[in-house]
Amino acid sequence: MKHYLITGGAGFIGSHLIEKLLTQADIHITCIDNFDSYYPVLQKLNNIESFIDDPRVVLLDEDISQHDIVVKRIEESRFSHMPFDAIIHLAAKAGVRGSLQTTQEYYQTNVMGTLSMLEIARNFDIPQFIFASSSSVYGTNPRIPWAEEDLETMPISPYASSKLSGEVIGQVYAHLYGIRFVALRFFTVYGPRQRPDLAIHKFTELIQQHQPVPLYGTGDTSRDYTYVEDIVEGIRLAIDYQDSPYEIFNLGSGQPISLKHMVTHLEQALHMEAMIDYLPEQPGDVPQTFADIAKARTKLGYRAHTSIAEGIQRFVDWKLGHNHIQEHDSFNLTF
Repeated sequence: MKHYLITGGAGFIGSHLIEKLLTQADIHITCIDNFDSYYPVLQKLNNIESFIDDPRVVLLDEDISQHDIVVKRIEESRFSHMPFDAIIHLAAKAGVRGSLQTTQEYYQTNVMGTLSMLEIARNFDIPQFIFASSSSVYGTNPRIPWAEEDLETMPISPYASSKLSGEVIGQVYAHLYGIRFVALRFFTVYGPRQRPDLAIHKFTELIQQHQPVPLYGTGDTSRDYTYVEDIVEGIRLAIDYQDSPYEIFNLGSGQPISLKHMVTHLEQALHMEAMIDYLPEQPGDVPQTFADIAKARTKLGYRAHTSIAEGIQRFVDWKLGHNHIQEHDSFNLTF
C-alpha cells in the first residue's frame, strides 16, 4: 500500500494525477488544496468530482504556507496512522504575468510554501519529494534545446525566480536531511481542465465568441506544448525514481511550435477562423521554450506520446462539453 501527500490536487495537473494514481487499488492520497480564487472555485470542484467521495482520498482545504495549521490537519486526519511514501508538491501561484502584479504573494506561496512542505517531509520522515518546477527558470538562455545540465538559468519574472528558488531549497534539504528531491521542469502543459487564463483555453473561448485573439509581438514566439497525460506519466515515473538524492528533469514534448501555428490547430479543431489582434510584446515573456528530454527519457523512461494536433482536439472536445461549469450542491469547502 502506498500513501502520497499531494499539494494542489484540485488543480489542473493535480486532479489528473490523482485520477491516474487511483486506478491502482492500493493507493491512498492526502490532498492539500486551498481552492485559491485565481480561477473559479467551481472549476476546481468539477476537477475533483470523480474522487471527492473516494474513501482512499482525504482532502484538506488549507494554505501550504501556513505550516503549523497544515501539520495539525495532517495529524488529525483519518490517514494519520499511515506513513507517507512521497510528497508530490504541485501547489503554486502560477503564471508569469500575475507574478508581476502580486510578487510578494507569489514568493509567499511558491518559496515559503515549498519550504513548509520540505519541513513536513523532514519531520514526517518522508523519503521522496517531487517538485513541480517550470521551464520558465531557463528564461532567456539562448542555448536551445534547453538541457538540465546547462546551469546558466536566466529567469526574467518573479514566477520563474520563485520556482528556481524551490529547486535550490530542495537541493539543500536533500543534502542535509537525506530527502530525495526530484524537480520536474514542466513545459507549457495543456489539455482538459486547463486553467482558463492560459493561451489555448483563452484563445478557444475567444474564437468561439468571434472575438479577436491577442498575439503579442509577431506571433512567432514558440512554446514546447506538453499534453497533461504525458506530464502525469512523467510525475508517476519520478515517484519511483531512486538513482540519486537530487535530480532535475525536463518534462516537455521536445517539439515546440509557434503561437501562430498553435492558433491554426485551434481553428482546425473548432472549424472556425480566428481574428488576430497583434499587440506589443509583454514583459517577462520569453521568446521560445524548447525541452531537451533526453535525460528524462534515459533515466525515467519518459516519453511524450501526444501530438499537438491530437492534444488540442482532445482539449477542444472537452471544452465544447464543459462550456457551462455545473454547480454541485453536495460540495462544500469544509473538508
